[in-house]
Amino acid sequence: MSVGQYLTRRLEVWRPVTVDDGAGGQDTTLALQGTVRAKVDQPSPTERLVAAQAGSRHSHDVWLRPSADVRRGDELRGSDALGQAQRFRVLSVVQPSRPIYSKVFAELIQEEGA
Repeated sequence: MSVGQYLTRRLEVWRPVTVDDGAGGQDTTLALQGTVRAKVDQPSPTERLVAAQAGSRHSHDVWLRPSADVRRGDELRGSDALGQAQRFRVLSVVQPSRPIYSKVFAELIQEEGA
């Protein structure tokens, strides 16, 4: 079984990179690592209701090829079907015992008022 046919979105993978700031400290920035094909599941009605509350977190399952280089702490960026920009913070990445896909648990990053 191949999950490739279901991976209809392209998401950029941004990874935190630490560099010296020239003054004895360090700065952490996000660096583009590449693009992956993905399927982003919609949250359940219950999750949407909870996410509408102030201060709540909005989670999504993101499905990838098992060889995709995505790690905890990465940020996935892309657009939804309506062309609206989305950013997801990767909380964990898991694979089944037979690696036919990778499942990412990610948090949707929304600006205040969005």
